[in-house]
Amino acid sequence: MSYIAVIGAGSWGTTLACLLADKGYDVSFWAHEKDVADEINSTGRNSVYLPEVQLPATLKATSSIEEAVKKARYILNVVPTQFTRKVFMEAVKHIHEDSVVVSASKGIEQGTLLTVSSILNEICGSQGAVLSGPSFAKEVIRKYPTAVTLSSRNPDAGLLLQEIFNTNYFRVYTHSDVLGVELGGALKNVIAIASGISDGLNLGHSARAALITRGLAEITRLGEAMGADKRTFSGLSGLGDLVLTCTGPLSRNYTVGQKLGQGLALKDILSATRSVAEGVATSQSAFELSKKFDVEMPIVEQVYRVLYHEEPPAAAVHNLMNRALRPEF
Repeated sequence: MSYIAVIGAGSWGTTLACLLADKGYDVSFWAHEKDVADEINSTGRNSVYLPEVQLPATLKATSSIEEAVKKARYILNVVPTQFTRKVFMEAVKHIHEDSVVVSASKGIEQGTLLTVSSILNEICGSQGAVLSGPSFAKEVIRKYPTAVTLSSRNPDAGLLLQEIFNTNYFRVYTHSDVLGVELGGALKNVIAIASGISDGLNLGHSARAALITRGLAEITRLGEAMGADKRTFSGLSGLGDLVLTCTGPLSRNYTVGQKLGQGLALKDILSATRSVAEGVATSQSAFELSKKFDVEMPIVEQVYRVLYHEEPPAAAVHNLMNRALRPEF
């Protein structure tokens, strides 16, 4: 079977590595933290990110990026967005020119405002593909039914990757709108923070529903302005991922927002976990993209102000509810 390198040993990277190993693929698994790699190899567990899970016996980890990628035909990136560039600037020295790079990270790089596949294309010189959609690691690892999207600009590569990742509990659909799939996956994290803030303030289900609906409108407006297909945002990587992340307590971004709404300071929330809430960094990138493309995104703007300008969450709600009246469409 094909040799696959999974880069990133967080909860999602570990879950996908297990999925591929269970299918019989030869998987090389890279962890940034040497202690995580050592524990996986010695005990078959990743107690930092998925403590309750016994990993497949065939799955071995390494903290050497060269060892992980040097023989890989397929490389799956599950590194948090803001660290992807650094990791792959080192990895590219050892990646074979025919290797296919797939991204399963959801974010927009600060400064460059690039999606993850664009970062990887810039570094590795290939178009690659994107795996996205509504999927909590702790549910997929238990083999709960899940449906996701595999987007590639190369139809043949997309069909092959669909077969690689698909299982009887992890259903994979193909798509050609790479940009739209990535924007949906990245921007929903910002709206999830807003949803968490709302719930942290005990504003009720109606407020959450409004944030999800109007948040989807904001995501779609920006996506269209950037050249994505409007239909993408009604699919799994758009609406599907948005609903899951805005309503599920397993969402790191929702949890960050909820704690902000309850009055905790952002630095204290982030310092309490080793997991990365991608929406915190992406909110700044999304705000800057809204200005660059002249797209109105009031929810994104208020989340950005709460996170980066210490605007009180209650004030953000007041600002949203007291904007000038307008038609819905």
